Amino acid sequence: MLPGEKKEWFKKIPAVDRLLDMPSLAGLLPRYPRSLVLKAVHQVLDEIRSEIKAGEGLEDPTGLNMERVSEKVGEKVEFLNRPSLKPVVNATGIVVHTNLGRSLLAEGVLQKFRPLAGGYSNLEFDLNRGVRGSRYIHVEGVLKEITGAEAAMVVNNNAAAVLLCLDTLAKGREVIVSRGQLVEIGGSFRIPDVMKRSGAKMVEVGTTNKTHPDDYEQAIGPDTGLLLRVHQSNFQIVGFTEQVDTPALVNLGRRHGIPVMEDLGSGCFVDFSKYNLLKEPTVQDVVSQGVDIVTFSGDKMLGGPQAGIILGRNDLIDGLRKNQLTRALRIDKLTLLALEETLRIYRDEKAAVREIPTLRMILQSPGSLKVKARRLFRLVGTVDKENFTFDLAEGDSKVGGGALPLLSMPTFLLALSPGRLSAHAMESWLRAHDPPIIARVEKERVLLDVRTIQDRELETVAHAIQALAAYGSKMQPTL
Repeated sequence: MLPGEKKEWFKKIPAVDRLLDMPSLAGLLPRYPRSLVLKAVHQVLDEIRSEIKAGEGLEDPTGLNMERVSEKVGEKVEFLNRPSLKPVVNATGIVVHTNLGRSLLAEGVLQKFRPLAGGYSNLEFDLNRGVRGSRYIHVEGVLKEITGAEAAMVVNNNAAAVLLCLDTLAKGREVIVSRGQLVEIGGSFRIPDVMKRSGAKMVEVGTTNKTHPDDYEQAIGPDTGLLLRVHQSNFQIVGFTEQVDTPALVNLGRRHGIPVMEDLGSGCFVDFSKYNLLKEPTVQDVVSQGVDIVTFSGDKMLGGPQAGIILGRNDLIDGLRKNQLTRALRIDKLTLLALEETLRIYRDEKAAVREIPTLRMILQSPGSLKVKARRLFRLVGTVDKENFTFDLAEGDSKVGGGALPLLSMPTFLLALSPGRLSAHAMESWLRAHDPPIIARVEKERVLLDVRTIQDRELETVAHAIQALAAYGSKMQPTL
């Protein structure tokens, strides 16, 4: 485009006031804030100016037609008005997917939200005495009931729970921990870093693969404030390896009068080995072994909301409550509601396995997954095979969330193999769908794992695959 032509195009750009007077845009104003419509107008006009400067994109003489520009503004308003946080379909097969919101809440929990979220509550009010109360009372009783702990409290996540415990129990003192347990979890949360932030002094003992009781014994001194055990939830060291188990560490702590803390990471209340899966220490087991303080997540394996649960001795929990950090790390009423209702389900393990989505997905049988996959296959029906082909395939799911890293759960997949559409193009299109469908790509195939696709989402996924095929039919073979 020549300079003179660009100048003529710039002259044709509609004025903001004229655009706002267009009937199509005037119709937007009752439905959207004027500031949002105005923002959309300016963005569309800026895009047009950029296209003219680049000398491309406006070969069509109708490109600056008032009706066409106002149509673009309407599309821009809808785009700007979309919420950033939105539901997605998890077809990855990772049950506790950290990037996709981790655990799903049980249906019974969701039903409790509206009355509490839309009204006042007794969050910190003692209804019996008519005075200020504690928000922690709403979950402490059921936590003690399920786990057998003396006392309990909750903060906003497990990283906060660990920080609070170290700050309260060992600030300015030494904390002894095995070198093989200096873990890093998602978001670069590292045990050495959080210990430094708490003011505690870390003392590493043992080696990466082997730590013995004598290693702790020799490190104990007058400045020792805590013995810390960290569960290797997101990795395993195999082969020539040994760690000091919980009972042995508890006995050592009692002989020296030093509290023992165990960070379980992804705590769980159900013994998965009863369901032919890998053994994972339960919270109840650790509490019964005499650990003074136990911390773990309320979401992840537990299947509740994001929270950091702390169990332990009355005197130690009382000290945590008095720490000024507690107010900064406290959880809100909706998190408390979701956690309390989730914990109440755990009073009956059969009900928990049946009603808590995280447990239900982990414990789905291969037979039920095959039936589910066949249903999805039938719902998709026939598509243009030139775009892609699809079939059922066997595969593996993961628990995710840093839990049970060695566990691969057999599953069934709907596998899309490239034709006119590449695997990358199909994955991107599904991710841009409304609602977004998050799949995984392996060996040039798009894989949709039915383990994490909810029953109510099967038709949505099927319709999206049909729409993907229709989209592919309009594209050039080189896509």
